[in-house]
Amino acid sequence: MIIGIDIGSTITKAVSIENRKVLKKVKSKASDAVTSGAGALGKLMLENNINIRDIEKIIITGAGASKIKNNIFDIPTEKIDEFTAIGTGGMFQVKRDNIVITNIGTGTVLIHAKKDEITHLGGSGVGGGTILGLSKKLLQSTTFNDIMAMAKAGNIDQVDLLLEDIMDSELSFLGRDATAANFGKVLDGAKQEDFALAILNMVYQVIGMLSVFAARSKNTDSVVVTGSGSDNPIGKKVLSVITKMHGISFEFPPDADYTTAIGAGLS
Repeated sequence: MIIGIDIGSTITKAVSIENRKVLKKVKSKASDAVTSGAGALGKLMLENNINIRDIEKIIITGAGASKIKNNIFDIPTEKIDEFTAIGTGGMFQVKRDNIVITNIGTGTVLIHAKKDEITHLGGSGVGGGTILGLSKKLLQSTTFNDIMAMAKAGNIDQVDLLLEDIMDSELSFLGRDATAANFGKVLDGAKQEDFALAILNMVYQVIGMLSVFAARSKNTDSVVVTGSGSDNPIGKKVLSVITKMHGISFEFPPDADYTTAIGAGLS
């Protein structure tokens, strides 16, 4: 059995893999990488009755992997770079290669994955960390559940400047309800719910457009979305609008938030 662990800046994910099949998966959170990595492994073993003698090796990746210098629990422990893990895990998830992957975590990473080559196309500091950071100041909230609850009741045209605010007709392929400027209006009566929706809208619009550019650079019309931010319902709606405007579809594989850990375990 191989254990793949993705030690992120906020959440750590671990999966057990045998014969290229994902058996179990868990998430954990801790204040430092060593505690988080060891904690995720311990949780995986205890919750799933995994005997330590059955673990052949552990493969770690993610932002915190560099902090772990020795074997975990005396089990042979290897490291793999995060880009390779994302690409490997993404191809495994969708069962094909030559794909563009957008991995949404604290920030966002764009990967082009083929069987014989995994390329880091670029990325952005805009991601889940942006949502939490802006919400802390604008909404006095630091939990995704609270942010999402507020955003569901939000009205985007209280905060964002839309094309209909400045034009009487459509522009190119853009409808009059398209965003002209994120946070470009901010009416005096704007509520916290409106700001919550505007934060999510801005983050996923940035991610979506970067994904469009990456897909076009590789002559594909689809993008595989992975990472912790892949299952955000409001984010998915934003990306669906981008699909309608630009013709680039977004694919959300099962267990997309475990893709990097899966890729580590398969490497």
